[in-house]
Amino acid sequence: MYLPNIKSKLPNTGETIFTVMSSLAAKHKAINLGQGSPDFEMNEQLIELVYKAMKDGHNQYAHRNGLFALREAISEKVEYLYKCKADPATEITITPGGTYAIYNALTSVLNPGDEVIVFEPAYDSYIPNIEINGAIPVLIPLVFPEYKIDWAQVKQKITPATKMIILNSPHNPTGKILDKNDINQLRSIVEGTRIIILSDEVYEHIIFDGRQHESILKYPDLFQRSFVAFSFGKVYHCTGWKLGYCIAPHFLMKEFLKVHQYNCFSCHTPVQYALATFLQDKNEYLQLGSFLQAKRDYFNKLMSKTKFKPLPSFGSYFQLYDFQKISNEIEIDFAKKLTENAGVAAIPVSAFYKNGKEDKVLRFCFAKKDSTLSDAVDRLLKYFSS
Repeated sequence: MYLPNIKSKLPNTGETIFTVMSSLAAKHKAINLGQGSPDFEMNEQLIELVYKAMKDGHNQYAHRNGLFALREAISEKVEYLYKCKADPATEITITPGGTYAIYNALTSVLNPGDEVIVFEPAYDSYIPNIEINGAIPVLIPLVFPEYKIDWAQVKQKITPATKMIILNSPHNPTGKILDKNDINQLRSIVEGTRIIILSDEVYEHIIFDGRQHESILKYPDLFQRSFVAFSFGKVYHCTGWKLGYCIAPHFLMKEFLKVHQYNCFSCHTPVQYALATFLQDKNEYLQLGSFLQAKRDYFNKLMSKTKFKPLPSFGSYFQLYDFQKISNEIEIDFAKKLTENAGVAAIPVSAFYKNGKEDKVLRFCFAKKDSTLSDAVDRLLKYFSS
């Protein structure tokens, strides 16, 4: 019997670390602080708005670009937050999640041989998305332990083949955020070039300690060369809804939509109707940073009883911890041991590097109920005292 001869487009890719650790957590009944999804309830009003939309008959295809009322609400939001006038007709597209928006943006502009600058540790979809398009990821490590961008190295890595720079702020997995100096350095580097920016801003509202989110949308010169990806799931505690959006200038969005219309075409209609109404309540997203900062602070207070050393987190769902004073094991082995024996799952940060760089750091998600966080730390304390 002859079987199809398939040449894999991602020959070195297996299961993601999130699948591996979540499966291990389920097997050992561990508390899963690896997966970046809340375990607390979302807003009941938003659920009711979805139900109402379905009862009102809004159950057929929405427009390819997304429900216009929702695009209008997004346009009003980004003008309010960032003074950006994004045209809802031509510069905003609703997508099935932020990760999809990233993939679609890359696919719409990358050609074989193009180079894309990626900062590591990096969200795990970036590199495979680049490679599946025949492009080349140019990897630049963030400077440990502050995880700062070395802009001098960025300048050195720019070549005639550089097509794009990917940014992520607030950053997954580190919690690092871009500041005005980073923006100024970026502007200096791309000025006078044709380099495209892909800015992953799915944690835009989850900013701590009085800091400000430096969205690419705030800078007209940068926006005119950028795709900017967002997530409703991260804002409204409904990651399973898989709904987000992309904002880009018309000439880039035109290419984005060419791919989108044959890949997804249309997103979940009732949820779009609900969000178009719910977005009018600014407080729902404006209070998100303080809500999750309280959880970060609570988790850090609990973890101070352990020998884990926290690294600064200024945004996102995540807190990194250095475990050098606890174990000399490699990160994946230590993470598996904690899952199997302590009953707490975390993610090894080495999994966010293509070459598995080891700094003895784990990523924990604190977007959980206080009781979940307390139970997890109690398990860790019990394990390390036994």
